[in-house]
Amino acid sequence: MSVHPQQVMGKVARHLVPFLIFCYFLSYLDRVNIGFAALTMNKDLGLSASAFGFGASIFFLGYFLFEVPSNLLLEKVGARIWIARIMISWGILSTALAFVWNDISFYVMRFVFGLAEAGFFPGIILYLTYWFPAEMRARMTGAFMVAVPASVVVGSPLSSWILDAFASAPLGLKGWQWLFIIQGLPTVITGILVLRWLTDAPEKAEWLEPEERTWLARRMAAERAAKEAVHHFTLKEALTHPRILALSVVYFGAVIGLYGLGLWLPTIIKSFGASIMETGFLGALPPLAGAVGMVLWTRHSDATGERKWHMVIPCVIGAIGLIMAGLIQSPTISFFFLIVAGFGIYTSLPSFWPLPTAMLTGSAAAGGIALINSIGNLGGFVGPYVVGLVKDLTGSFAGGLYLLAAFILLAAVVVLVLGHDTRLEQIPPEVEPATAP
Repeated sequence: MSVHPQQVMGKVARHLVPFLIFCYFLSYLDRVNIGFAALTMNKDLGLSASAFGFGASIFFLGYFLFEVPSNLLLEKVGARIWIARIMISWGILSTALAFVWNDISFYVMRFVFGLAEAGFFPGIILYLTYWFPAEMRARMTGAFMVAVPASVVVGSPLSSWILDAFASAPLGLKGWQWLFIIQGLPTVITGILVLRWLTDAPEKAEWLEPEERTWLARRMAAERAAKEAVHHFTLKEALTHPRILALSVVYFGAVIGLYGLGLWLPTIIKSFGASIMETGFLGALPPLAGAVGMVLWTRHSDATGERKWHMVIPCVIGAIGLIMAGLIQSPTISFFFLIVAGFGIYTSLPSFWPLPTAMLTGSAAAGGIALINSIGNLGGFVGPYVVGLVKDLTGSFAGGLYLLAAFILLAAVVVLVLGHDTRLEQIPPEVEPATAP
């Protein structure tokens, strides 16, 4: 049979991307539901704003420590088994957060939770490089990362409803405890389904025709060879190269904005005078704007082949939104600029990943992507913590929002200085180009 590249890539996208979106949806939901749990949990456990910020953030220290080893293990044992292991273990630990009883137990559980989940996101980013050519990667990454705002859009009203509906639930558990249980168990079940649904590499994909498997494996091998002709990174180079470290700084700045705003957004909205249910629905609007930006902006990036400005522009928009939200006293106008900030911050995330994935292959890709994500996700520790600390010191969220904006602008400046080598994404001449489904 003759192979039609567009049809092959359509099959791959339909088989893999919706399932991966759902997995990441659960991942991000389990990370950020802590922001809604805080609306009642902090009082029950006696946590101050800075204590909660530290507990919410320490997740990312565990994540940082195990990120690179986790991704190297994924490359060694295969994505199917390793991603299943990650999801099952983090689902169990996320559920177990319901049973923390004081600040120390909260810190310990969040840290171990981070260890368990380490490697999931960079593992999926690496996994996408096995299946999708460079000219499709921004769109596929954007589609996958829509799970981030989607988890907030769905999770915000869902979390608020659980807190309210289960406030007087049976078994002597509080609403925030049921929140962790109800949202943690589906992750365990989905982790088991990963073993059946995911395939490690194109050549093993029995859901493709033999000729389609051969074509896709050849297509991806040719792209790897083209990258290595420009510069072949060893694993050691990928972990120490100045450009990789600089890209880590870029992602660090973007992630500070994501989690600094995301984990405190429910509390900020509630400070405007909103009820718990209103907080849930209003909290869905900034990520909803971000979801639209993710899809449209990454499609434009792939269509034009431009990468640098597609990262810089949303960073600047996000920073402006944060600054204006802190400056303006009117709750309505301030919230509008939080939506602007959400649009910029969320849109910047998938726009970033074509920059490093264009450079790296093999174990260098596994290690380099994990290193960037691990350093970047330290921003998930810094962002929520500094916002909480500034809030305790000043009694206002404004100073924390300004600091988040400064880090996001730093990310934009570093991308401008680095630029992007378009040779890394040139289509190998010996194979047909893939057309986006």
